Amino acid sequence: MTYLLDVNALIALGFLQHEFSNRVAAWIKSQRSITIATCSTTEMGFLRVLSSTTPYRISLEDARGLLLELKSGNQLRCTFIPDDQDVTRLPAWVKAAKHITGGHLLQLAGVKGLALATLDEKIPGAFLIP
Repeated sequence: MTYLLDVNALIALGFLQHEFSNRVAAWIKSQRSITIATCSTTEMGFLRVLSSTTPYRISLEDARGLLLELKSGNQLRCTFIPDDQDVTRLPAWVKAAKHITGGHLLQLAGVKGLALATLDEKIPGAFLIP
């Protein structure tokens, strides 16, 4: 199975100090065959959050290196999917700014035949990482 990780799940996977790092790592280890997908939205979100928000505040270059290391490591199959969905494709449940990214990623995952994996219980139809 291939899962598109949302930004928070990707950060939890790539940054060991994230509060849900162990949760995401345990879920991935429990899977027999898993591929993790990223896209431009999740990768740019990873860089933005890690380089600009507390408690992370690592340099942009360090965040980029961390992401590239995560994607090229031997322990995880990772793929990049092109993001060809525009705002006309947002799901109808997206009614507030805080839902835009989740709605966009859910739509993108569906179009690509993937599941959106998230830590956010409020994204209808997404796979909630246990």
